[in-house]
Amino acid sequence: MLIPVRQKFVRRGLSDVAGEAGRVLAESGLARRLKPGSSVAIGAGSRGISNIAAIVRAVAGYFTSEGHRPFIFPAMGSHGAATAEGQASVLAHYGIDEARMGCPIRSAFDVVSLGRTEDGIEAFAGRDAWESDAIFAVNRIKWHTSFAGGIESGVAKMIAIGLGKQEGAKSVHGHARRMGMDPAIRSVARRILASGKVLGGLGVLEDAFHQTAKIAALPAESLIPDEEELLKTVKSWMGRIPVEAVDVLIVDEIGKNISGTGMDLKIVNRGVAGQVNLWPDAPRIERIFVRDLSALSYGNANGIGAADVLHDRVVQKIDVKAGRINALTSGSLGLVKVPLHFASDRECFELAAATVGRFHPEELTVAWIRNTLELDKIALTENLLPEIRKNADLEIAGDPFELKYDSTGNLAPYE
Repeated sequence: MLIPVRQKFVRRGLSDVAGEAGRVLAESGLARRLKPGSSVAIGAGSRGISNIAAIVRAVAGYFTSEGHRPFIFPAMGSHGAATAEGQASVLAHYGIDEARMGCPIRSAFDVVSLGRTEDGIEAFAGRDAWESDAIFAVNRIKWHTSFAGGIESGVAKMIAIGLGKQEGAKSVHGHARRMGMDPAIRSVARRILASGKVLGGLGVLEDAFHQTAKIAALPAESLIPDEEELLKTVKSWMGRIPVEAVDVLIVDEIGKNISGTGMDLKIVNRGVAGQVNLWPDAPRIERIFVRDLSALSYGNANGIGAADVLHDRVVQKIDVKAGRINALTSGSLGLVKVPLHFASDRECFELAAATVGRFHPEELTVAWIRNTLELDKIALTENLLPEIRKNADLEIAGDPFELKYDSTGNLAPYE
């Protein structure tokens, strides 16, 4: 039997996201650093950021109101199948198009080399952005799913990796294999920031409910230290699976809109090179069963290699080209390997459950989540009740229920 449990995360969502973005930008005075009528390239990415269209529109509106000429460009490395059309489509699906933004969207794949950093990393930038008068990056600041550092996912990473399209992403990821992601990002971001081309950025922080909780303007000259402090803040809000160990984790969906690695590896306790139970602050998880691929991942199934078993519906939705491009860019081949997969949830779950060393069904511990972004609701087996009851941040949210399969052996999604 499983028990529906609710985690008592603090709700920090802003009541007027667009208004807060406009207020923060106005107070920053960043636009007044530019000559009148300057062209401003606003970078937007491919992550599933809450309220991203409203935030980017507010940024474009701010620069327009200050007498400048903004345009929006995709700053997302190789995402969107590494094509200009694909990246424009990703932005459009997030509501970022010319009609709603009130300014042009320019998606191209031409890049310019900016030379090498002091660490020997070649830096790149999209030609359209680099030929503007100023670049302004908009991104969510959060922990990265596959590495730890003072700088992880955020505005600096977008400048170092996303701005340079596929070439920039390949360059940073390639050098990160010898020196680590944090130093590689810093090296390239410092080089680009020192050019004077980047005006700054807007950092967006989300709470454990995936709601916009804080917006901060980051001037270029203090962008990296400012981001380091914001990362510390948002890490303290991070949602987790709230038990010490789980035999089988059921994940309803993974996808690039949920995490760069499909599912947050720091939550499911996996590494990009196949490591199992790598992160000391995460629960020990023996088997992961993934049920579906998000439609907003557009066939990019990066992250399936971290699972132990998949439903066939995941495999049927895979765009092999998108996965290949992602693997080539990141160098993480293991995350696109296809695990065992079956035509029903029953077959998948039974295989996972049979391989964890439990000889009696009542000993098996199970957690069931929708995805790694939405962790306020989780189902846990009854044998985890002692842990549930001693955790003041958990409350039982319904009656116990059994895993029930339909005539095809599939589960209804956990609600």
